[in-house]
Amino acid sequence: MTIEVLKSKLHCVQVTEANLNYIGSITIDEDLMDAANLIAGEKVQVMNNNNGERFDTYIIRGERGSGCICLNGAAARKVQVGDTIIIISYASMDFEEAKTFQPAIVFPENNRVVRK
Repeated sequence: MTIEVLKSKLHCVQVTEANLNYIGSITIDEDLMDAANLIAGEKVQVMNNNNGERFDTYIIRGERGSGCICLNGAAARKVQVGDTIIIISYASMDFEEAKTFQPAIVFPENNRVVRK
């Protein structure tokens, strides 16, 4: 049996741009992607803390160190610049493996990775 579990989470990042006239996706700063173990093209769930919207899209790699969180295409209608969002990805894995799996959970500050 396989189950779907949390793989990666970017907790409370701010939307820096919303681009309606772009093919759908979410552009994420590559530093944030690396920290959360995310890759370009990966499906993610986006949850908007400001308005309750939840939707799925896929990742486009953003400029490293830019702090970019840009919703593109139709998803741009579900956010406002400055909104706080949570970005999550899931993975399917064997039930026993899931018991010990450790997701990558990142708590950025000002859309930057904080190293402690």
